[in-house]
Amino acid sequence: MDVRKITNQLSVSPQIAATDLWEIANLGFRSVICNRPDGEAADQPTFEEIEAAAKKAGLEIRYLPIVSGKVRDEDATDFGAALDELPKPVFAYCRTGTRSATLWSLSQAGNLDVSDILGKTCAAGYDMGGVVRRIANGGRTPTATAEDARFDVVIVGGGAAGIAVASSLKARKSDLDIAVIDPADIHYYQPGWTMVGGGVFKAAETAKTMGSLIPSGVHWIKSAVAAFEPKDNAVVLDGCRVVKYDRLVVCPGLKLDWHKVDGLVETLGKNGVTSNYRYDLAPYTWHLVQNLKKGRAIFTQPPMPIKCAGAPQKALYLSGDHWKRSGVLHDIDIQFMNAGGVLFGVKDYVPALMQYIKRYDANLNFFHNLVAIDGPGKTATFEIKEPDQEARRIDVPFDMIHVTPPQVAPDFIRVSPLADSAGWVDVDQATLRHKIYNNIWSLGDVMNAPNAKTAAAARKQAPVVAENLMADIEGRPQEAEYDGYGSCPLTVERGRIVLAEFGYGGKLLPSFPQWLIDGTKPSHAAWLLKERILPPIYWKAMLRGKEWMAKPEKVTAS
Repeated sequence: MDVRKITNQLSVSPQIAATDLWEIANLGFRSVICNRPDGEAADQPTFEEIEAAAKKAGLEIRYLPIVSGKVRDEDATDFGAALDELPKPVFAYCRTGTRSATLWSLSQAGNLDVSDILGKTCAAGYDMGGVVRRIANGGRTPTATAEDARFDVVIVGGGAAGIAVASSLKARKSDLDIAVIDPADIHYYQPGWTMVGGGVFKAAETAKTMGSLIPSGVHWIKSAVAAFEPKDNAVVLDGCRVVKYDRLVVCPGLKLDWHKVDGLVETLGKNGVTSNYRYDLAPYTWHLVQNLKKGRAIFTQPPMPIKCAGAPQKALYLSGDHWKRSGVLHDIDIQFMNAGGVLFGVKDYVPALMQYIKRYDANLNFFHNLVAIDGPGKTATFEIKEPDQEARRIDVPFDMIHVTPPQVAPDFIRVSPLADSAGWVDVDQATLRHKIYNNIWSLGDVMNAPNAKTAAAARKQAPVVAENLMADIEGRPQEAEYDGYGSCPLTVERGRIVLAEFGYGGKLLPSFPQWLIDGTKPSHAAWLLKERILPPIYWKAMLRGKEWMAKPEKVTAS
């Protein structure tokens, strides 16, 4: 833990784990405030998990969730009231501690001088200069005329897309002044989580510290974004700090909306409920698969868009393969509940996939969307919306269920001037430049181009964005174009993969000659690519600006 003392009555911290609560109690704290909403990150424990551990440790606990960058005056009032009511000293936490420090600062505006507020928070390692300006401004957030920092290029998001584009830009112009904004301490290789859930990789192999991956010479601003002010070329951060840019790249990923399924958050990681979409749950998937000898296993897929649209069925295939090899498959009822109407969106790959659906005797249930789950009761509720029929609901008992959560754009993106009507960043699908703001580009899962949301797509997009951003700096037209490439290595069994590679409109875009890898058929060579070659390509090439098989195509400017 990273406990930071604000006053004798309050300390704040970045995200904690349930196992930290005994230590918090032993440090003398008597109560806890959680300021982080559930579902913000893949490695985040739920409040229910923290609450249960707090009660066992004899601590009082309060849930005051604040969306990143959306601290209202009434939230500060509620925080101040909680501080007055709870036994002291109080331990408050959020993702980085900034929201908790901000809430305290605003709650003390009428009690302490701004110099005292600034001194106490700075001593704890939090820059509350923007909050102090907000207090001086009568509670209103400072406008973008205030400036805490300025860069040639600001990149929002330090995931696969953000680090890759920062490296590609540095490779093209080493003296560019670039900042990456991301509050996370850990960077995850999320394509590996399917393999963790299948017992192939260990979870630790998919994680590295963010600081070790930020390219040399690139500034890392460890903060969350609160808002965009594109007319002023400004990004407003948590704590009301303002960062100005000449050019902006937006790639914070998407949000896993666990709360959209009633009862899901409360039962994740227990009662046979799991998901490979969370770092800490993928090992639980493998635990459940190994221990299930008979009964019903459900695998769900929500409405599109989702990242890695093949991941829901990958979990099914690897689980079915283990049960078949273990000799228990005939005693397991596998149900694939898909909110959509097809097994896979590109028809060329469906025949090979159907062979494995039959091999594992899995039942396909289309137009079935998971809407609620009763973990202790081992029952999942699905809404069935078939074409030209009235919606209805059914309850399905289970022994194990792998849930793919609904997915949406992050809150701070959906409400921003950058978003389209559906909440995604609105870009030209070829150049990835924003349709309104010419000095903004977007890539990765957060933008609205009609491509598959995969790490492979980001690998191809990063050089396009870097090339077009450099063209803009040099006064050249936007000549690099993204063709919609995405790749989904469908792990149909341990040792074989159907390597789906396609672009806009479902056009097949294979990277290898057919004699080496025929993507429409299961292949051991594709498995070796996924297991042994792609991880080092990700860590040592893509994130370092080495554009192997990803050099952008240049076409006539439009």
